[in-house]
Amino acid sequence: MTRFALFAPLLLWLLPSAPAPAAEPALAAEAERSGFVRTGRYAEVVELCAAFAEAYPDAVRCFDFGTSPEGRPMKALAVSRSGALDPQAARERGLPVVLMQGGIHAGEIDGKDAGFLALRQVLDGEAAPGSLERLVWLFVPVFSVDGHERFGAWNRPNQRGPEQMGWRTTAQNYNLNRDYAKAEAPEMQAMLRLVEAWDPIATIDLHATNGAQFEHDIAIQVEPLHAGDEALREVGRALRDGVMHDLAEQGSLPLPFYPSLAEYDNPESGFEDGVSPPRFSTGYFPLRNRLAMLVETHSWKEYPERVRATRNTIVSVLEHAAREGGDWLRIAGEADARAARLGGRPVPLDYRATERERLIDFRGYAWTREPSDVSGAPMTRYDETTPQIWRVPLRDEVVPGRSVEAPTGGYLVPPAHASWVGAKLALHGIEHARLDRALPRARLETFRADSAELSATTLEGRQTLALEGAWAPERRDVPAGALFVPIAQPKARLAMALLEPQAPDSFAAWGMFNNHFERKEYMEAYVAEAVAREMLAADPGLKREFERRLREDEAFAASPRARLDFFYRRHSAWDERHNLYPVYRTGADPR
Repeated sequence: MTRFALFAPLLLWLLPSAPAPAAEPALAAEAERSGFVRTGRYAEVVELCAAFAEAYPDAVRCFDFGTSPEGRPMKALAVSRSGALDPQAARERGLPVVLMQGGIHAGEIDGKDAGFLALRQVLDGEAAPGSLERLVWLFVPVFSVDGHERFGAWNRPNQRGPEQMGWRTTAQNYNLNRDYAKAEAPEMQAMLRLVEAWDPIATIDLHATNGAQFEHDIAIQVEPLHAGDEALREVGRALRDGVMHDLAEQGSLPLPFYPSLAEYDNPESGFEDGVSPPRFSTGYFPLRNRLAMLVETHSWKEYPERVRATRNTIVSVLEHAAREGGDWLRIAGEADARAARLGGRPVPLDYRATERERLIDFRGYAWTREPSDVSGAPMTRYDETTPQIWRVPLRDEVVPGRSVEAPTGGYLVPPAHASWVGAKLALHGIEHARLDRALPRARLETFRADSAELSATTLEGRQTLALEGAWAPERRDVPAGALFVPIAQPKARLAMALLEPQAPDSFAAWGMFNNHFERKEYMEAYVAEAVAREMLAADPGLKREFERRLREDEAFAASPRARLDFFYRRHSAWDERHNLYPVYRTGADPR
């Protein structure tokens, strides 16, 4: 008997709302039939999607929202007893849409199995009674469908069950929960089209975490809470606290922060809260003025216990959305209007935890830390037979990091980049327009980099770029065919996150403009020598500046190339577009 099968007799306790074992087999997943020892393959998702739609034709619609690179259908279920099973009907009836996605990391497959279990229970009225009359539940059982089918027993070495599971990344090796902002994976592009069509008021991202061994079984993080629209922060806090209360009532030990140790493998280091950048779901959706919840069951808990906690979370969210979703929609609509008035105001691009700490009681296990004779590094051993309260620091005071003032008009993308930038903006639902006339000598703000640092290694297949510099007034010719992206729109924060060059997940940060920060033209040394002498003879002020640099800057004085570049950069031959970010800001609408 496996360690997972030992838990099968406990299912009625673990899943208190579960129906009797005589549940209709066609609507019970392999996970449930196996006592949550195994999880089914993706073919089961396709079959269950169709079976639920057939069994509940008035309440469930099964549809494809994309196709994976390996040719698999990406399945979604729209679930409601309101009669609204398409986006237009949901909008016309003013119903909140709640999107729940499982398997963005397909080895962490709790969401798929908990979702199908909860789906049957909710449809049969055994859980969240009456909820489906007041909302639309959009359920994506598996987001990374190709990753799901890279099946193996050790795909999650830090996770207890199921016996086999999928892989963390897609067939193209994208980590989808690093791709929301840059939207390169075909799966993410399909998801963003689904999001744009349905406009969910809340997106629930179902995961299982890694980390130390401890008693807490689930973490619930919600944004906006530290970031985003002020009124929506209160909604986010109430949703988080309400779900955590429900989970605690059902025997869980929920956490309001991601339980990753501040110092790797050292329980004494405690924890740090924060706001994720928009490569992640919880960083992305607040920029759209919508709610996002990250659900992380603890991977060291056995699979039946993780499915139980996830199922309870799903039901809790549906109950809250049914009761409060109308208010969420109203406040989000007001947030959209406020976002359209951000022009000229400071907007945070990222957030950080301050050094302020508070001690918390954390439900861990006894542990020891000693040098390893295998790795040679300090290693931690946990004793799961001995629960222990850890008195550890938590840094959870989160404040804006880098902020910039939003442009009063918007952004201009020159024609050379208009096509691909326009396609990205369309995926995100960001308003933009192509200008059919040139703007000669337009009054703009341009960003010129003082430094442009490329990453030493790639991330998600890209060499990322860190820029230092500032916006400054400048007149430039803008040819016809440029894109104008107005700041006066509901997705103003998202537009800034993608187009501000120093935002952590901007197109620039992901290396999509790296060509513009490479030097392409040079002046031969013998030419530069002659040019330098001519310039020194013609400009006494330049001569004095050069001599001062020689006296005060040893590195400059010792570098022949730097000394010649001093003159080249001041000559008309110098490429004035070098280190010029090829997106501009404008103070007015040029249309």
